[in-house]
Amino acid sequence: MLINRIIVLVIGYFCGIFLSGYAYSRFKHKDITQMGSGNAGTTNTFRMFGWKAGLITLLGDVSKPIAAILITWLLFHKSQPEGVRLLELYAGLGTIIGHNHPFYMKNFKGGKGIACTGGMMIAFCPIEVPLGLGLFIVVTAVTKYVSVGSMVGLVSFFVQTIVFGELGLLDVTEQYRIEVYILAAVIMLMGIVRHRENIKRLLNGNENKLSLKKKERTVS
Repeated sequence: MLINRIIVLVIGYFCGIFLSGYAYSRFKHKDITQMGSGNAGTTNTFRMFGWKAGLITLLGDVSKPIAAILITWLLFHKSQPEGVRLLELYAGLGTIIGHNHPFYMKNFKGGKGIACTGGMMIAFCPIEVPLGLGLFIVVTAVTKYVSVGSMVGLVSFFVQTIVFGELGLLDVTEQYRIEVYILAAVIMLMGIVRHRENIKRLLNGNENKLSLKKKERTVS
């Protein structure tokens, strides 16, 4: 199983390195990494180019872990029926790593992995999506901070994975259950760490609030 874990991590990574927001900005003869927060994810693309660009980026980012998990299932559901669910989560993790740290970007800086995590939830455990998405929407709407909604969503993913795992709803064998929980914790912590600058701005009271207005500006 070790080599299979590595294989699906690599598959996930290469699914994740295509950055929809960056591709959209280059199509517009701009560079999203030199605009706004400099982040190549959904939120910054939305802020810099408007809701259509944000939607395109969102769909692209969500689809990457779904593709990686589907490929993993096709490759291993017959040869590794007891471990395929664990391998699917490794593929999702690989996708998030690829999205956050694509090898071809300066300083390996991509997005923050929130949309990718959402896509992974859809493919890995869709029953987690309603609460996770609901919390993200409500918290973001109340606070006006996408970063806060995102981090609450990440915590929700981790907690729900444990709850549904203990209830036997993840279709994960006892042999791999703890490892699934550990991976869920890693994914949650990776997302929170990627928001460290947002956390600093929140503590300083100068975090950007959600706005429906498009505003193009370069990184200072």
